[in-house]
Amino acid sequence: MNRCPLKLACLLALLLTSSLGGCAAAPMLIGHRGAPGYRPEHTLASYALAIEQGADFIEPDLVITRDGVLVCRHENEISGTTDVARRPEFASRKTTKTIDGTPVTGWFTEDFFLAELKTLRATERIPKVRPDNVQYNGQFEVPTLGEVISLVRSSEARTGRTIGLYPETKHPTYFRGIGLPLEERLVYLLTASGYSGRNAPIFIQSFEVSNLRHLRTLTDLPLVQLLGYGGQPYDFTVASDPRTYADLVTPAGLKFISTYADVAGANKLHIIPCDASGKLMAPTSFVADARAAGLRVHLWTLRADNSFLPADYKNNALGEFRAYLSTGVDGFFTDQPDLGRAAAGLPPMHPSR
Repeated sequence: MNRCPLKLACLLALLLTSSLGGCAAAPMLIGHRGAPGYRPEHTLASYALAIEQGADFIEPDLVITRDGVLVCRHENEISGTTDVARRPEFASRKTTKTIDGTPVTGWFTEDFFLAELKTLRATERIPKVRPDNVQYNGQFEVPTLGEVISLVRSSEARTGRTIGLYPETKHPTYFRGIGLPLEERLVYLLTASGYSGRNAPIFIQSFEVSNLRHLRTLTDLPLVQLLGYGGQPYDFTVASDPRTYADLVTPAGLKFISTYADVAGANKLHIIPCDASGKLMAPTSFVADARAAGLRVHLWTLRADNSFLPADYKNNALGEFRAYLSTGVDGFFTDQPDLGRAAAGLPPMHPSR
């Protein structure tokens, strides 16, 4: 695809200086699973809406099918995000597996060929929180990563904007253990799709460490170490490494991360924690510590639903968004990209014609 050189140059400057569109000081906006505040997550409709609402990047979480195709689901167990439990032809596929040390019962993408998975339809994962999304149940397929890339390319051609990808490898140790490693397939597809180099509009993220370090040997694309709030990376558990996420968010831990990754993907509570009553406290030194280690900071996840908001920001999502953005993060994930733009002081996007 022929990209507008001026638009591409502006995005590359954004990645280096944490500025948004036209050099206005604003953090990079990432459509978390698309725009799941308005459409069922990880569907082409959700990604397309995020693009229309002005997301700079869209985030496909990646799992894999039996025949080795990367598809977009938050988990490989799909009973909560598809209609598989109501499909009698797949009743025998229900099983219990141990995923990252935890028994999980349901239906798993790695037990389906892509052609079978394509007969399923997406459903809203949290219908009690997002009842308006239930009207879309049954309308959308489970997309492949290739289809998401095609959506990005066609959207770029239509809008003249450069739209980034922010894929996450889910459960990489588990998938490698069953003979379906994600990393090589991902790098091959991205390379074949024209993504290469440190300044490509893409970030690859993971909650594990060893697969990011392996990815660093396969590609020079930017990498993001996701940081959970509690627990430890599962590959550390497997390797009997005692370090936890709490260790990784220290100055020493961030310095270690900088040896293989470019971005610290921080849970928002690492940046501004909540007190016992659920109210926001003062910001921590995380952003400054990460910058001192040579890392950019991308925050996850800002959501407008009351059930996700701190006690002192109920019914005031923009207030919470602005509190976190005031800490100077370089980018942020949100389920509502339109509100993310408003919180960052950017005008609303108008749908392209």
